[in-house]
Amino acid sequence: MRIITWNINSVRARLHLLEQLEKTASPDVICLQETKVADESFPEDAIREIGYPHIAFNGMKGYNGVAILSREPFARVEKRDWCGKTDARHIYVELADGVELHNFYVPAGGDVPDPAENDKFAHKLQFLDEMTAWFPENRNPDTPMILVGDLNIAPLESDVWSHKQLLKVVSHTPLEVEKLDGVQSAVAWVDAVRHFIPESEQLFSWWSYRARDWSSSDKGRRLDHVWVTPPLQSRLAGASVLRDARGWEKASDHAPVAIDLSA
Repeated sequence: MRIITWNINSVRARLHLLEQLEKTASPDVICLQETKVADESFPEDAIREIGYPHIAFNGMKGYNGVAILSREPFARVEKRDWCGKTDARHIYVELADGVELHNFYVPAGGDVPDPAENDKFAHKLQFLDEMTAWFPENRNPDTPMILVGDLNIAPLESDVWSHKQLLKVVSHTPLEVEKLDGVQSAVAWVDAVRHFIPESEQLFSWWSYRARDWSSSDKGRRLDHVWVTPPLQSRLAGASVLRDARGWEKASDHAPVAIDLSA
């Protein structure tokens, strides 16, 4: 089974990229973030034509939004709100084999890495704290689960183009990394991508639109993640960032991230 997570930056504007992704990588499940569409306007028919008849979504008009597209039916679909907001940042499903799949879009956090000065950064920290508390209260490390999404944090020094220059930049500050480590350790999540790609190797999934030539400058960050709980670690069969997709026509600023699971 191949699962791909992708911040698509508007699903309706990039349906052609979903079609290209299906032809290029043939994922069984696609988890999207920043769908930017209210539920009543989600393009279900177009996505079914691409090859994904089973669709779960949690959206809002113009902002945020998450969705899970699948070739196989879901046993269960749930949505959850965080921080007292209904801002469409989490959906999870039970797959046919009993695995629970969580799709998150963590708040970006604005530009100033100080919760006292920046409400958006305070929201991000609260969101991470609530994730850290919720999982061990409601699940345990023996539950077969996958967590994917745009977590908006690049935790490792090798997850950014310059650790030194980004230490005070939102997405790589020590405080955010500490919070994300707390989420990860809460139920012993395993970083499925770094399971295959050594931490010593630079790896990015996001490149700013502001770069004139994003590929040659390569000032990226790894903001998009896939984690699994220990029962699924032995099933991990491969992982990759589909970097070429960042160069597709009218591309998202994020590249898809894929993992393969054996049966």
